[in-house]
Amino acid sequence: MPDTKPNSLPDSPSQVPEATRDETPEQAKQHRLAVFRSAKRTLAYHSVDHTMAERLAALLADGAEVYDLDAFADLYGDGPVAELERRTAEELGFPAAVFFPTGTMAQQVALRCWAARTGDPTVALHPLAHPEVHERQTLGQLSGLRTVHPTAEPRLPTADEVRDFEEPFGTLMLELPLRDAGYVLPTWDELVAVVDAARERDAVVHFDGARLWETTAHFGRPLREIAGLADSVYVSFYKTLGGLSGAVLAGPESLVAQARTWRHRYGGQLFQQFPTALSGLLGLRRELPELPSYVAHAKVVARAIHEGLAAAGVPWFRVHPEPPHTHQFQVWLPYEAEVLNAASLQQAGAGVCLFRRWLANPSGPAGIAVTEVTVNAPGLEWSAEDVRAAVADFVRLLP
Repeated sequence: MPDTKPNSLPDSPSQVPEATRDETPEQAKQHRLAVFRSAKRTLAYHSVDHTMAERLAALLADGAEVYDLDAFADLYGDGPVAELERRTAEELGFPAAVFFPTGTMAQQVALRCWAARTGDPTVALHPLAHPEVHERQTLGQLSGLRTVHPTAEPRLPTADEVRDFEEPFGTLMLELPLRDAGYVLPTWDELVAVVDAARERDAVVHFDGARLWETTAHFGRPLREIAGLADSVYVSFYKTLGGLSGAVLAGPESLVAQARTWRHRYGGQLFQQFPTALSGLLGLRRELPELPSYVAHAKVVARAIHEGLAAAGVPWFRVHPEPPHTHQFQVWLPYEAEVLNAASLQQAGAGVCLFRRWLANPSGPAGIAVTEVTVNAPGLEWSAEDVRAAVADFVRLLP
């Protein structure tokens, strides 16, 4: 989920057009976004809530903070794109980094490069990891890689599971946090032990760090120390930092040079990308330093949601994990997703956006829906009592 609102974006509008029965799917989507944006109170800014004109205007207003806007635009990866690569490598503590238009491409390239270097096309990862769930079997379809799963538990594998896994593998990929399991993370000691176990097997370690930015509070370590456990790291700029899109793969200079070649082969050597690069640089400047405060307050919000649901007499619910490991977490309720989505939209239309999109829980029994809650800048203004009151109002909207 994109999380942030650039300073130059306007406040929510006061008027929202009414929905009609004969809306097209696109019109229905635009109506939902307008309703969520209209709420006077929300736990998180989401970049999808703003129009193209607003986002471009904000980028023009704010971009000079991070790059000379009077300079000529980038050509095939120089200029602001190269600056974003340099800054990201510096933040992560790696000697080099390469920008990709998508994280899917970045990880595809990283894992095939490591397979070529290790001579082993097998990648050990979690079955809920992004390449397995959201990328249409890309590793096998495009790169001839094979995936294996040291564990199917809704958490990252333990050191023993990695060490004792019966099949050989050349690369261990760890998604930090594991989003589809609830943005869960191991402890720092557990993570170090897992990495050590992979090294004992002569495997390289790659971090799917799309949201690695937000892990520092949980681990109690700086970003460079966390990233430094791995041989390579991929990070995203829109999932947490509010960028337009884009990703970076950081690692040794030789790996990054090889990845640049494969980026070109995959069609990722784009002519110009300066809006994306500028938004990424702004995310590093503005949003990255604020993440620890978001994580801390997410714990307050999660506890208050738990208390509110209990006080409202909801027969069963789950806040997961509790407390949250990052500034994002899940809430499970025993209703159909359509019912909960209608209540969320109704509450937002009345001025309070507590929950947004609910989905049927793929890992739970029928009749259970799950939503992801994000806490960022506007959520810091909510007290625990504010959250409990909003939960009570939400439950009153349910049948």
